[in-house]
Amino acid sequence: MPHLVIYYTRNLDDETDIDRLCRSLADAILEIKDDAGSPVFPEGGIRVLAYPAAYSAISDGGAAGRRAKTHQGAASGDPGDYAFIYLNLRIGKGRDEVIHQAIGVALTKVVHEHFEPLFDARHIGITFQIDEGREVFDSKHSSIHPLFSK
Repeated sequence: MPHLVIYYTRNLDDETDIDRLCRSLADAILEIKDDAGSPVFPEGGIRVLAYPAAYSAISDGGAAGRRAKTHQGAASGDPGDYAFIYLNLRIGKGRDEVIHQAIGVALTKVVHEHFEPLFDARHIGITFQIDEGREVFDSKHSSIHPLFSK
């Protein structure tokens, strides 16, 4: 762990490079350090996965955007063509609130920088959450982790 799962409206596929976003987020996760300068997460455990929603319904279906007649530069040509991205980072227990906030701030910065060009071109909503919880079952097997053993 950590595992970052991204769901997004597929209209974003034509407007931004989601693969690049995934790589940027994974790189940012790699850079997060604790007070002693040690990595917060095991390098081999970082996963960033993105899934376009096959189907979606957002808010009022675009009516408010069309009434506002803003964001005319949207790729669809329709100011009511809303886009949405949901990011959920799942981490194991054991990190303090300071680390939680540092993770959130660092990854939010990456997401906002990535989508900045779209903010002026379309209506877009972004939600990012971090979940930390007690697993009721946890099984792992990886031939990736040994690559990073020292």
